[in-house]
Amino acid sequence: MPTNTATVTARYDAQRVEDALRQLAPKWTTGIVHTIAKYGPEMRVRDLAPYLPSVGAPFMSKRLATMHEAGLLRRDAEFDRTAPYRLSQRALTLGPVYRSLVQWSSEHVDRSPQGRSERIEDALSRLQPRHTTTVVQLLAEHGSLRFTHLAEAADVYEALLVPRLARLQEDGLVTRTGTRHGDPYTLTEAGQALGPVYTSVQRWEERHTVAPTGPVPTAVRTLAGPALGSDGFRTAAALRRSAVPAALFSHSAQPQPRTATPSAASPSRSR
Repeated sequence: MPTNTATVTARYDAQRVEDALRQLAPKWTTGIVHTIAKYGPEMRVRDLAPYLPSVGAPFMSKRLATMHEAGLLRRDAEFDRTAPYRLSQRALTLGPVYRSLVQWSSEHVDRSPQGRSERIEDALSRLQPRHTTTVVQLLAEHGSLRFTHLAEAADVYEALLVPRLARLQEDGLVTRTGTRHGDPYTLTEAGQALGPVYTSVQRWEERHTVAPTGPVPTAVRTLAGPALGSDGFRTAAALRRSAVPAALFSHSAQPQPRTATPSAASPSRSR
């Protein structure tokens, strides 16, 4: 069973956390946020170049555009294509997320001296790959799982899970409980300590997400709960694959009464 209390008692939506991490993970994103925060409040590509000399102007332009699409930057470029970029409120509130990443990395991953931006980007590169959050969550919940049970619980094809587990082991988040084939996987100390990081990421994401207007069901797995057998894993996976009934959406299409249409009416438009 996992021993890290902060992780065991945490609650978070794995998919939501993973999506947020993927927005923050692209290389140079953290450096750009820090540079604009320190030397801004507004900066153009040419203004950023002296502070990030290893980033070429074309790549810098693409990264700024990507950050703008992700809601991390703002720009009044409707009438001025050279308008400077500034941090959005979403980016200005990243402090708790960055602090949790720095603390986790320095205490559990790499204790060697590093720059703040480099440490944050290294931590994000370990956490952002697809299915990483789900695997960590499942192992935190159940303590250890064999490969087949882990694939079934995560609802991931085994062929796709093999390289993901290899990457998780390489990044120091997951290990095997033995050397024999089929021995279960479990979290390392670094993996067990991820609760505060995931919690800070979800709080940041929720802070800038508009609440739905209707009752939309969400699937949130807790990190504490009874172990599931193979039948339980199959049931959970089947529920995740089930389609959400249209009646659960407030704007779902309703059946309309049929009415006779004149023979001279224009042909209907195909959808």
